[in-house]
Amino acid sequence: MVDSARSGASLPGGFLPSAAPRPIDAQTAVTVFVGAWLVAQIVASVVVAVLAGSDSSSDPAFSVTVVALAGAWTTYLVAMWTTSQRAGSGSMTADYGFWFRWVDVLGLGVGVLGNLVLIRLVYLPLEAIWPATFSDDRLNENARDLVDRASGSSTVLLVLVVVIGAPVVEELFYRGLLQRSLASRFNEGAVLVVVAFVFAVVHFRPIEIPGLFVIGLVFGFAALRSGRLGPAIMIHAGFNATGLLLAL
Repeated sequence: MVDSARSGASLPGGFLPSAAPRPIDAQTAVTVFVGAWLVAQIVASVVVAVLAGSDSSSDPAFSVTVVALAGAWTTYLVAMWTTSQRAGSGSMTADYGFWFRWVDVLGLGVGVLGNLVLIRLVYLPLEAIWPATFSDDRLNENARDLVDRASGSSTVLLVLVVVIGAPVVEELFYRGLLQRSLASRFNEGAVLVVVAFVFAVVHFRPIEIPGLFVIGLVFGFAALRSGRLGPAIMIHAGFNATGLLLAL
């Protein structure tokens, strides 16, 4: 999905929208977002309960985690596709700004710097005040747990999930569906902050909220400034890849 021109002319496979459609109604987007998120949590919980069995009270095997994520992400994508068909132009590329330009590759470097520099700056004062709570070990605990549970060929799957799957699906869901629709109706700055906050909170790790909120602002700003998801996805991918490498 590479945008080689600004003209909006369609490329084979529909990589570019032929015209910029009217954004999906904000109320519809919020309803779909909340509904899809709730259903996704149920789907993921059922998958873990069924596949993990009696071990569901402890950390599930990595394969179970991947299947649960796949179920949740499929829920998001189906909801977005259905919404595009019924309330949008019928093209997820056009409705959610899901296209790229070659320059977006530079976003990988931005994501690396975001993880190594920006996030460090966010947590420096927090670590100084609460050293036990915001230590590097605590911050990397979640990523390290994933790395520990993935071994052998599963490591390749881990990279695909963290570096490709998560950036694409999450940016489509948070910035493509929610932010893009809300920004068409409300103040962009306020929408940017709200969506970044939601993005941070729903990861359910209080210690990660400050960092995820700040990097969420970066993802959101990139999407708003460019009018598409390519830059945000690349920044997100670089950010996640760096976090994964730091956990090794």
